[in-house]
Amino acid sequence: MTRLNGKTAVITGGATGIGLAAAKRFIEEGAFVFIFGRRQEALDAALAKLGHNARAVKGSVCDEGDLDRLYAAVKAERGTLDIVFANAGVGSQLALGKITAEHIDETFDTNVKGTIFTVQKALPLMDQGSSIILTGSSAGTTGAPAFTAYSASKAAVRNLARTWAEDLKGTGIRVNVLSPGATATELAKEALGEEGQKAYGAMTPLQRMADPAEIGAAAAFLASSDSSFMTASEVAVDGGLAQL
Repeated sequence: MTRLNGKTAVITGGATGIGLAAAKRFIEEGAFVFIFGRRQEALDAALAKLGHNARAVKGSVCDEGDLDRLYAAVKAERGTLDIVFANAGVGSQLALGKITAEHIDETFDTNVKGTIFTVQKALPLMDQGSSIILTGSSAGTTGAPAFTAYSASKAAVRNLARTWAEDLKGTGIRVNVLSPGATATELAKEALGEEGQKAYGAMTPLQRMADPAEIGAAAAFLASSDSSFMTASEVAVDGGLAQL
C-alpha cells in the first residue's frame, strides 16, 4: 500500500509502543516520518528499526522550545508537513483521596497542554488535505478506578478535536481522535505481567489486548485520504471495551 506516498509525518511519543508501530506503518505506506521523544537511547533503537525514511528529534512536548526545534527540523528537510500524530502521553494511578497537585500537573501538562502545543506549532507547516490525529483512550469515555487525572485528560483530548474542527473550518485540515483500549506495548507487558494482560484482555468482547500494529493501522487510515470526509470524529480501537 502507498496511501501515504510522499507525505511527511510527525509522531510524538514515536520511539516505542503505539507511536513506533504507527511510524512503521506510515513508512510502509510511503511516508517520511519524524519521531519525537525524550529518551535518546529509545530514539536510536527506533531509527535502527525504521530505516532511512525516518528522522528523530529528542525533546518533550511539555517544552515549547523542544517543539520549535522539532518543527524547524521538519521545515529544513521537508518544507511542509502533512500529518501530525499527537501521541505522547502519560498516565498513572492515584485513587480519589490521594490525588496531589503534582500528579494532576504531570498528567495534564503532557496529555493536554503538550497536545495543544504539538498541534498549534505544527499548523504553519500544514495545508489543505493535512491530517491531525490525537491519541485519546477508552478511559476518556468509561472512566477507570484510580485514573481520575488520566481519564479526565483523555476526555479533554476528545473535546480538543471537536473544538479544533470548528477552528480549522475552511483550511482543509482534518482533526480526529484515535482511542485505543488496553494495548500490549512492551511497557504494558512489563507492567502487567502475563496474568495482568489476561485480566485486561478479558474485559473486552474480543478477549484480548490490542497489538500496537492494530492501532498503527487505524492511525494510517486517519492519516490518509481514505478518511477524507472525517473530522471531529473519534475512532475507537478498543476491542469493544468502551462500546458496550
